[in-house]
Amino acid sequence: MEYVDSWRAVAAATGAADRAAAEDGVRLAYRGAGLAEPVEFVWADSPRAAVEAVEKLKDPGRSVRDDVRTRPWAGERRRMYDELGPAGWSALWSATGAQLWETTSALADRIRAGVVSDLAVKPEDASDVRLVLMDAVLGQHDAAWLAAFDGRGGRLDGLAAVARNAGWWWPYERTVVMSERPETLHRDEAGRLDSGAGPALAYRDGFALYAWRGMPVPAEFLAELGALTPERIRAEENAELRRVMLEFYGYDRYLTESGAEPVHRDETGVLWRIPLDGDEDVAMVEVVNSTPEPDGSHRTYWLRVPPRTRTAKEGVAWTFGLQGDTYAPLRQT
Repeated sequence: MEYVDSWRAVAAATGAADRAAAEDGVRLAYRGAGLAEPVEFVWADSPRAAVEAVEKLKDPGRSVRDDVRTRPWAGERRRMYDELGPAGWSALWSATGAQLWETTSALADRIRAGVVSDLAVKPEDASDVRLVLMDAVLGQHDAAWLAAFDGRGGRLDGLAAVARNAGWWWPYERTVVMSERPETLHRDEAGRLDSGAGPALAYRDGFALYAWRGMPVPAEFLAELGALTPERIRAEENAELRRVMLEFYGYDRYLTESGAEPVHRDETGVLWRIPLDGDEDVAMVEVVNSTPEPDGSHRTYWLRVPPRTRTAKEGVAWTFGLQGDTYAPLRQT
C-alpha cells in the first residue's frame, strides 16, 4: 500500500521534533474528542524524562488518553470493519499495519522496559513507573495502526500529525507532556535493535538502549567486544551474552583459534562442535562452495545446525529442510 513506506519512515524517524506541528496535532486531537484544548505543553528529551515530568505535574487534570486515542481508534476500526467486512478489513490490515506492527511494538516494549529499569530505583517503584507509562500515547510508534487508516477519513488526523512530528506524549485535561524523538536508531535487517559500536537507540538526554541483534546487552559489554578472545568467551557465565560474543567474534574464527577438532567429515563438508558449559553445544558445518570465485578460489561457508546433528551431511540436509538419508543433490552450486 502507498502509505506503508511513509509510516515506516515515521516509526524510524530520528532528530528534533517539529514542536509547533506536534502541538497543533494535539489541539486537533482534543477538539476532535470534544475536549477543550490543553493550556500547557511540557517538552522532555526522552520518554524517561517525560515520565519524570509527569510525576512532577501539580494539577494536570485527569488523563484523557481514552478520549483522544483509544475511543477514536476503536470507532474508526469499527467503521472500517463494517464498511469492508471481515475479509476486507483483514486484507487491509495485512497490507498496511501488519507490515509494521512487529518491529514497532517490539521497539515500544523495549523503551518501556528501559524506562522502568532506569527509574525504578527500588523494586516497589516499578509499578508506579508502569502506571505513568500506561497514560502515554506512542506518537511515532503508533505508526503501524495509523498506516491502516491513512487516507480513509479525518478523525485520526490529529493523532497522525503528532506521530509524524514527535515521540511519545501524555495527554491530560490541562497539560500535555511531550517527548522528543530519538537522536539515533540502529537496527538489523530484521528490524531488531542492533549495534556493536554504541547505543542501538539513544535520546539527546542520554537515555539509551544497547542491543546486539535484538538482545539487550549492558553498555560496558559492548566496549569489550573488540578485545574478545576464546578464553574470555569460555569464561562468560551468562549463556545469552556468550552467544552474543560468539556471533560477534565469528564461529569460524573461534573454532580456528580455540583449537577445536572436527567431529565428522564426509563428501558434503566438515561437522564441528563447540561444547559450552551451562548451555547447549554449538554445531557448525563447514562447506566449500563448488562454484569458483572470479579469482579461481572457492569460498568457505559455515552453517549453524542443531546441536543434535551427528554428521556433516545431516547438518547440510537440515538447512534444506530434509533428512540426512534423503539428501542427495544432483548438482552442487
